[in-house]
Amino acid sequence: MKYNDAINYLYGLQKYGIKLGLANTVKLLALLGDPQDSFRSVHVAGTNGKGSTSAMISSALGAAGCKVGLFTSPHLVSFTERIQVGNSQIEEREIVALTREIREVVEKERSLNPPPLSFSRREIDRPSAMSQEPLLPTFFEFVTAMGFLHFKRKGVAWAVVETGMGGRLDATNVLVPEVSVITNISCDHSEFLGATLKEIAGEKAGIIKSGIPVVSSSQEPEAREVIGRKAVETGTRLFAYGRDFASHPRNTNSSGITFDYEGKVRLEALHVPLPGMHQIENASVAVKTLELIMEKESVSYDHVREGLLRTRWPGRLELIRNEGCTYDFLIDGAHNPSASRALAHALEEYFLPEYERVIMILGIMGDKDVEGIMKPLLPLASETIFTAPRYERAASPKVLAGRAQALGFQPAVADSVKAAIEAAREKARKGRKTLIVITGSFYTIGEAKEYLGEECTSPALARLR
Repeated sequence: MKYNDAINYLYGLQKYGIKLGLANTVKLLALLGDPQDSFRSVHVAGTNGKGSTSAMISSALGAAGCKVGLFTSPHLVSFTERIQVGNSQIEEREIVALTREIREVVEKERSLNPPPLSFSRREIDRPSAMSQEPLLPTFFEFVTAMGFLHFKRKGVAWAVVETGMGGRLDATNVLVPEVSVITNISCDHSEFLGATLKEIAGEKAGIIKSGIPVVSSSQEPEAREVIGRKAVETGTRLFAYGRDFASHPRNTNSSGITFDYEGKVRLEALHVPLPGMHQIENASVAVKTLELIMEKESVSYDHVREGLLRTRWPGRLELIRNEGCTYDFLIDGAHNPSASRALAHALEEYFLPEYERVIMILGIMGDKDVEGIMKPLLPLASETIFTAPRYERAASPKVLAGRAQALGFQPAVADSVKAAIEAAREKARKGRKTLIVITGSFYTIGEAKEYLGEECTSPALARLR
């Protein structure tokens, strides 16, 4: 098996769809020796801010000398981004070896307990049938097992693990963490998690476990009520931003944020090299989480300060300057209305004063709140180009343009992310200092980063993101 074969096998597991439930993961991990029991963990759920908050916690634990695993999704350019130890991504040869090993375990188990000739997913999901169900792991279940097994083999002491979707029935919820974290919750993945914010918050709050402290970002009243009730039911300590800890901005610009933190102690002039006011709250949630970890690990406030300063998290308000050119790029994964509003605020606050015009490239998934993503951004653009990444869920650029026209805008369209970037470059060469903003989906910005020169194993694998 080569790397391409491993990746193709993994994404071939998408034929089993997205299955929310823990039976497959529990069974698969048991067959692998329950690697999740070999390390301490922080479990992070939420709609926005999961990745950057996880990166900050991981960076601070690393600054304290801990061997740290980081499990996140999706990746932008290379699959190896999803599983990291320290500052090193899992190697391609390790992906190959783990895929082969876990595949053999799955196939051996399946030969002993074959699936019926025909079955319904509803039947397989019945808890009463758990011991009899065939082992048919989905893509995310398989990759979760891969990440945990890799962490065990590498001797990881702490793992910071981001949920894939939801929380209660997410494959990662087999963990019994030291701290649970819930970042900002908004409406997303409604077809799986529920039609209302209350229902979605119920799924996210499903990571809360008895006796394990939980740290929460500020939330809308419905979500705050759900989280609070779950904390009471499980008898766990809840630390909520704005009530139990807080922060005060000092300085924010396109290079990052500087703020004061007030929690167990007051920390002044903390700096994170991630721009955007929303990152102050994410960083404060990370610091509060680390204060709780201090009860069990030798982490100091100096380590916290150093870890925040070292944090790197690409694809979030990532500015790529082109020295000697009339244009720069800003890449941001604003994939839902809440993230779109955060991007719009950052543009107005930091970037519009520096640039004479903005050309915006938008590629959005068809199952997202398209107008909710568009509305904060389109008024800030001098020109807009709609495109589509190479992914079956991507909305048609012509359909997106039609929606924008109904809102009173006259956008252009491009058939590919590459074509959109080239069209924007051509427009930007005409003198005025221009910011080319690429956003709308992590798939869109992943292809953009690949085209703009980020390392990727093979352009042919871009469709597999």
